[in-house]
Amino acid sequence: MTRKKIFISSVQSEFAKERQMLFDYITSDALFGIYFEPFIFENVPALNSSPSTIFLTEVETCDIYLGIFGELYGYEDSDGVSPTEREFDAATLHNKVRLVYIKQSNQRECKEELLIKKAESAIVRKGFTTSDELRTAIYASLVNYLLENEYIRTTPFDATLHPEATVADLNEEKIRDFTDEAHRRRSFPFDSSTDIMKVLTHLDLIRGDRVSNAALLLFADRPQRYFITSTVKCAHFHGLTVSKPIPSYQIYKGTVFEMIASAVDFVLSKINLYTGDRSKSPQVEVQYELPIRAVTEAIVNAVAHRDYTSNASVQVMLFPDRLEISNPGRLPFGLTISDLLIAHKSIPANPLLAESMYLNGTIEQVGTGTEDIVNFCKQMNLKQPDFVQDSGFKVTLYRKTSSDQLTTQVTTQVTTQPTTQPTAQVKRLLSILEGDMDIPIIMESLGLTSRKTVRINYVKSAIELGLIEPLYPETPNHPHQKYRLSQKGKKLLEDES
Repeated sequence: MTRKKIFISSVQSEFAKERQMLFDYITSDALFGIYFEPFIFENVPALNSSPSTIFLTEVETCDIYLGIFGELYGYEDSDGVSPTEREFDAATLHNKVRLVYIKQSNQRECKEELLIKKAESAIVRKGFTTSDELRTAIYASLVNYLLENEYIRTTPFDATLHPEATVADLNEEKIRDFTDEAHRRRSFPFDSSTDIMKVLTHLDLIRGDRVSNAALLLFADRPQRYFITSTVKCAHFHGLTVSKPIPSYQIYKGTVFEMIASAVDFVLSKINLYTGDRSKSPQVEVQYELPIRAVTEAIVNAVAHRDYTSNASVQVMLFPDRLEISNPGRLPFGLTISDLLIAHKSIPANPLLAESMYLNGTIEQVGTGTEDIVNFCKQMNLKQPDFVQDSGFKVTLYRKTSSDQLTTQVTTQVTTQPTTQPTAQVKRLLSILEGDMDIPIIMESLGLTSRKTVRINYVKSAIELGLIEPLYPETPNHPHQKYRLSQKGKKLLEDES
């Protein structure tokens, strides 16, 4: 982060000690040293430039003008104006933040009195008597500056307003898709016909035209433009340790919904899949070696509860014996690893993100995520997952390693399969498709939450292979569109049964 430059202005001879004190104080302070860079003329080396040129240039390039006015007006140029007044006027002209402190006195020079009145008519100024009082007043002003500009926060990261982004940076279609899904799943009081400003206001994601960090992570066209490390890195290893070359490696970007859907799909395309027959039911039994809901829940938790101020990313790493999902985040104060194994209170690191993710069904139930992960694995007789807190937070799901425990169909990346062969995702879609089904019912049957993933990786791929057909082929976006097995799809299922 570029530090904000503070130009300290005063009559040098009158406030020599105070100027140096402020320079040293701001520079050495643990907080201010991170955010501010003070400037005083005394520290400028010998240059082939006039003093007036130097200080006016510095005022023009500074972020904050800090004026200290006392008894003396100081040296006057040919127009009878002092450098201090020139600096104040330049700060006013260039719309700088102006902080003015006036030393209490009954013996001011006339022009200094007029300068103080000029300042008082334009901004609120603060009086002081001693150097300690001056330092205290400046401390309060600079902390207030950091709070107002949200360089330091008293609210969660996701609730903080972004300093630059506005509502125009959000994708209206994404907001409307979310609203429809939330209305269907959680009886959200609005639908896609509702004005998006009303929706965003209801979700506490905007203030005026300014948007919160959560709004960008949920609905921006390119959230990584604002949060470069808001990514999910997925890797698949053939060995039991991280080693190169990596057989499959992907970095997923987009909104939190898009990253979660892509990461879940990455895992499902790599793990073993058991496909039953139709001896007991017309619908083929399909079961992955890891419970889909546990995989999804672990990835959702990593994205929802991570520390978005960290330079690290969420990582999803698949090994022959385990799946590791880690994120740069920490457990809330008072919550322990043992608490995660049972019902516990919900303390989301990013509450606005969590609320929206719950409303559209990405989060199934608030406060039960880790307990559900344990129960889903237990139901499949898998080893209990591990939860570890060190520099970040990591969840480990354990795979079955014995070859006789599971009849498997090993899936590979979509890009490595011939386009004429159905992917694992398409086969899974065929197995659950019964009669005419719309996208929401298909999503529910698959246990997935992303419309985009279902449409592209499942429905679109199956249509292109001629395995399913839309009810309204001439109108792909028909509001009542549904999908059913084609004759080719039915034959494929019969051949594999």
